[in-house]
Amino acid sequence: VQLQASGGGLVQAGGSLRLSCAASGGTFSMYGMGWFRQAPGKERDYVAAISWSGTSEDYADSVKGRFTISRDNAKNTVYLQMNSPKPEDTAVYYCAAGPTPLASTAVNYDYWGQGTLVTVSS
Repeated sequence: VQLQASGGGLVQAGGSLRLSCAASGGTFSMYGMGWFRQAPGKERDYVAAISWSGTSEDYADSVKGRFTISRDNAKNTVYLQMNSPKPEDTAVYYCAAGPTPLASTAVNYDYWGQGTLVTVSS
């Protein structure tokens, strides 16, 4: 499975941004999907995950209520809607695919996108 993340850029705090991750080369609907992020000098952190069908979601406490993960299995794409971002959300965001739905640890994901940079200005 190949994953291609896009949609990153510069956004003002309190604005909104939507990240996309397009998958190819596999049966997309068979994979749990997740988003992780890595800020400069920090470890990669979990952001959100979604089940195979998209009916269940999970979020890190730091983004709960502000970010929404969704997927369109017909388009082989997973999204991360970022509302009211904060400067501390600045990071490279990675999408990932794995067999376990709603997994919050990186070890449960087998495939990773290349990352897209999100910069939130204050």
